[in-house]
This record gives sequence, structure tokens and C-alpha cells, in this order.
Amino acid sequence: MRKDIENELSKYGMGVNLLNKSELARRMNCSRQTINAKLKNIDNKNAKSKRIYVSKLDDFKDIIETKVEKYACSAMSIYLLLKDKYGYTGGYSSVARYVSNFKQEQKVKVTIRFETTPGYQSQVDWKEKLQLVDSSNAPYTINIFLMTLGYSRMKFVKLTFDRTQPTLFECLTSAFEFFGGVTDEILFDNMKTVVDHAKSDFSNVVINEKFAQFAKDTGFIVRACRAFRPETKGKVEILAKIMNRLKAYNEEFSNQYDLIKIVDDMNISLNNEIVQGINQKPIDRFKKEKNTLNPVNIDILKPYFIRQKEYKVSNESMITYKGKKYSVPTAYIGKYVTVTEGDSTIYIYYSTNFICSYDTLVDCFFNYKENHYKEILSKSAYGNKTDKELDAIIKKNLQHLDNLWIE
Repeated sequence: MRKDIENELSKYGMGVNLLNKSELARRMNCSRQTINAKLKNIDNKNAKSKRIYVSKLDDFKDIIETKVEKYACSAMSIYLLLKDKYGYTGGYSSVARYVSNFKQEQKVKVTIRFETTPGYQSQVDWKEKLQLVDSSNAPYTINIFLMTLGYSRMKFVKLTFDRTQPTLFECLTSAFEFFGGVTDEILFDNMKTVVDHAKSDFSNVVINEKFAQFAKDTGFIVRACRAFRPETKGKVEILAKIMNRLKAYNEEFSNQYDLIKIVDDMNISLNNEIVQGINQKPIDRFKKEKNTLNPVNIDILKPYFIRQKEYKVSNESMITYKGKKYSVPTAYIGKYVTVTEGDSTIYIYYSTNFICSYDTLVDCFFNYKENHYKEILSKSAYGNKTDKELDAIIKKNLQHLDNLWIE
């Protein structure tokens, strides 16, 4: 008899009925049939003590739950809506009590804590805008990227000076290298670098397009915890609080490199400390979890955060790259383009859009595409010339300028 299961389930009351029974069985190391049986026992016991009564609120409970769950409305705003629009004749206290109980049930649902199986989930967050001063009393504002594996509590922390999406991609990639793989899913806060806030609401979280593609390329499922529900990522929240230890290093470092080393050393120490919840060191427990992580192709993730040098297009509609000039269409004048280089070819892009390519074996200072050259001439003093006249000008220029190449 697994009385421990029924006792564990009983602790959480109504909230446990909202969880997936297969997931409960997996995490409590028993069959789904056992979970069903234990829940029926609990329901039977609860049924004996239940009183059936009719409330003026019964016909409005769906509306109340929708307004709380989807739009986080206050009890007073819901009461006024029910009274003015739906004909509710009861008092405010009944609405307020139901809203309070419903919120508590939802909180129980999302905060029930079960140990995740190895390789199943990890959690990510930031310790934001931590203020420190160095030995010269110069101020530093830093952020700490935080990632914790759910089963082993193995941790990865990294100091950053911003929380942009490329920085997040870089930190995640570093974490995957550190752990040697990725969990099936990663739980994130409702951060704007992950969630498309314009398309999301309280009941429907939409992951932004670029991050969704990053997750797909990596091979993990994105889980975003609901706004105002930090309890769902408790393991990494604890790690965020631990980062306050860095305050002891005020005036104890000379520069940012010292500070980075302090954070790196702290990461090693944390993974060798016994965690109270599991009474083990993460580094020891990680031995079991490491082999369950999914492999990651690091190379395909690097373009997400490696920042390419940008080149401004001059008024001549050209860029200067490695001592030579290359033309682009005049529409790009004043804009910034990027260049990637192959064995003997350079490729010019605007954002992610390909513009044109050039053969780098051509040893000329000025390099044009014929259509670019014509376009540039037509927008200059030669704007009144016909195509035939422009062709003649191009031919003449080629004869007189050895350092000009038109493809």
C-alpha cells in the first residue's frame, strides 16, 4: 500500500485534480491506475463532508474565473460588471471571497512541487541590475544569467552587462556547452526576449519568432511561466537570491575581469555545496543527469549571437571593405550592410536579405555591378543621359581607369 502517495496528494486539495495524471504517476514513481485510485479515495472522503447548496453566484462563476484567469481583474471590477451587465443580485463579499479562493486554487496548482526526472527540465532567469563598486569606488551595474537543471540542481551563472536577446542566446549556448547538452524543456520568466508581449495575454503566451527558431534549432521546448507567478520557477528563483552573496565583494575587485572571475569561481562553489532540498551536491547528482541530456549542435547556434561588423553605404552608393570599394543599389545609401566572405567571394547583406556578391580575386579599387553603375550615374550629373549614352560613358571610364572594374 502506497499511503505516502495519498498523503502527498491530499496536501494540495483541489489543485491536484488539475494536474496531468500520467505526469503525476511518472514523478511519483507509480502507475497511472494507482494515481486514479488514490484520487478516488480522496474524492470519496471529501464527498462525505460536502454540503450541497445553491448560491446566487453559481450562474456567474465561469465569468468570474475567465476575468481573473485571462485578464487579472480585481474582485471589485468583476462585482460591478456582474451587477451592471449580468443582473447579479448578490453582495460584493461573495464575489470577493470566490475570487480569493479561486486565486488560491490556481496558486496551489502552479506551485505543487515534484522532483523532475533527470534531463526533463531546466529553469532560466536573470539577477538584474546588481549594483557593485570596485576598489576605486567606481560603480558597476551588472546582470547575472542564471540556469539550473531541475533534477540535479547543477547551476550555470554568467556575468553580463546587458540582457538583450543576442546576449541571452550567447548565455544559453555557453550553458549548453557547460552542461554538455540540453533538457527536454526550459522554463523561462515572462521576459520580452522570449515572449512576444504584443501577441500574448494572461491565458495565452506566444513565444517570439526568433526565439522559437532558436529553440527549434537547439532541440528544446519553451515553457514560459505566467506573469506574476514566480513560484513556478522556484529553483532558479533561489539561485537569484544566492547571487546577493556578490555584495560582499564590494571594493574587493579592481576591474570587470576580476568580477567575471569572482562569478565564475562562485559557480564552481555552488555546484559543490549541498542543496538542502535534495541533501546532495549538484556536482554529484549531475553524474546521473548528464547522460540524459540531449546533444546540441553548438555551431548552428553561433549566428544567433555573433555580431557581424557593419559597413555604412556612402553617398556614392559604395562600401569600403578591406581597402577596396564595392557598389550596392542606391536604395541602400546611408544604411548599414554586413559582409561575409567565402574562399574567393564576398557576400553583401542588408539585415538578412542578400544584396550582391563580388569576386575578391579581382584586383581593382573600384568594383561595380553594371546595373549599379548605371543607376549611380543616372542619379548624378548624368541623369539626363540615355542608356546608350551611359553605356558609352562606362566604356570610356573602363579605358581610362585601371583601378575600376564593372561586372
